[in-house]
Amino acid sequence: MSFRVLVIPEDPTYNGYILKPLVKRLMIKAGKPKAEVNVLPRSQWNGYDAVVAALKKGELAANYTHFDLWLFLPDADRGTPAKLDALERHMRGLPRRPPFLACGAQPEVEAWLLAGHQKRLAIKWKEVRAHPKLKEAVFGPFLLKWGDERAPGGGRGSLMDATLSNFSALLKSSPEIAGLLKRIRRVLGSRK
Repeated sequence: MSFRVLVIPEDPTYNGYILKPLVKRLMIKAGKPKAEVNVLPRSQWNGYDAVVAALKKGELAANYTHFDLWLFLPDADRGTPAKLDALERHMRGLPRRPPFLACGAQPEVEAWLLAGHQKRLAIKWKEVRAHPKLKEAVFGPFLLKWGDERAPGGGRGSLMDATLSNFSALLKSSPEIAGLLKRIRRVLGSRK
């Protein structure tokens, strides 16, 4: 039987192209190379507030308890460490649900893709990590220049694959991912 992971993004429309390959790599590193990774499809639970409300009310449990691990990966502008820690505590108290981990992308999910393309960026990585309008001011122009508008997700998938080709650099550039990997290993009981 395969290990099944549900990735819960804030916005499944485009974030899935970044998060699915990332989580597949995380599962390989955590000792589950054959894990089946699924992104929560576009639904009524779009946006941070809707997803958190659905999680707290147990609305995802009806259709997704057959997964072995749930990962909520929102942007850190709304998903602060304190809020996500509180959400994890709340989720532990709900019946009939798999292990749940949450990790906020600093400052937004798109930064995780950009981590593998730092030499192509017009600003320093430290500025990327602190940028208040990363998606609009940095990622949008980057995607127009380096993405493929004809590809699904505008080329996000192939750009993320390039980022993942140097996974150790991604972990150094985005320490929250390194922390998430440690937490996944802990949940799985893996020592790798």
